[in-house]
Amino acid sequence: QVQLVESGGGLVQAGGSLRLSCAASGRTFINYPMGWFRQAPGKEREFVAAITWDGGSTDYADSVKGRYTISRDNAKNTVYLQMNSLKPEDTAVYVCAAKSPYGSLRLGYQYWGQGTQVTVSS
Repeated sequence: QVQLVESGGGLVQAGGSLRLSCAASGRTFINYPMGWFRQAPGKEREFVAAITWDGGSTDYADSVKGRYTISRDNAKNTVYLQMNSLKPEDTAVYVCAAKSPYGSLRLGYQYWGQGTQVTVSS
């Protein structure tokens, strides 16, 4: 089992920045690719970004590419999501997740956090 706890959400004006953190505990964090997803009210959960176990490869949704950066510190068992140039449509609950090392970085996530709210005002 992997336990995931997100932090860093909040209220920010459009154009601002936030950095989310996801602290992992349990099984060896270094083995797991990690991802961020988000869910806005009345919408389906959507993929945001993901990173391989060693940080060597990343993937981003088109809607955040160039504005968001995912990174990880395996020594601290933590993955980060730096969000810049935020827009009101980025408002959502952001959730981090862990998956097995196989397959697409966008699919197959087994472990999920509870999420942190990000609200972007216009």
